[in-house]
Amino acid sequence: MKKSVFLKSALALALVSPLLASAESQLTVGAGSAAARLDFRVVIPRVLFLAVGTGSAALANNTTIDQVSFDYTTNPADVGTGAVAGAITGNVVPVRALGNNGVIALASTNTGALTNATGDTIPWTQITATSSDATNFPSPAPTGASVNLGLSSGTKVTSRSANWTFAYGNTTVAAPGTYGTTNGRVTYTATMP
Repeated sequence: MKKSVFLKSALALALVSPLLASAESQLTVGAGSAAARLDFRVVIPRVLFLAVGTGSAALANNTTIDQVSFDYTTNPADVGTGAVAGAITGNVVPVRALGNNGVIALASTNTGALTNATGDTIPWTQITATSSDATNFPSPAPTGASVNLGLSSGTKVTSRSANWTFAYGNTTVAAPGTYGTTNGRVTYTATMP
């Protein structure tokens, strides 16, 4: 009984298998050769990826918004002197851009000056950024500038990564408070033809 079921299954599979696999074939009897062709196709979608901060290594969506912080509470005498903050958090930010349809234009926008809870402000011109690869992946200023990222291969592929290091100018004495509680975000936008 088991043999009969096995033979019936094998016969059914043999009859159906030409329908499952439709590759070209050629049978040659006697001298000569046989040939069969196979066509290949690769479909690549238009891709544009930008990561600023956490998640810059993986080509995936990530909703984490990193924060850069300059804290002068440990060295209050340095306020307004141009000195570097006593405590700096997150000012070296990994960035990555990938696109496959030409030069990537990178722009930055903000919603207004850095503001504290009482409405005092620090202008974005006090925040600067330098790039570890200024030639191919410059950092646009937080004030709404735009830069182009150079092609990395061919005429359409741009794949760049760098570290942006942010600094606070600290050239004026500001009123007390935590600035950036409102209007403390810069949005970077990548576009490609």
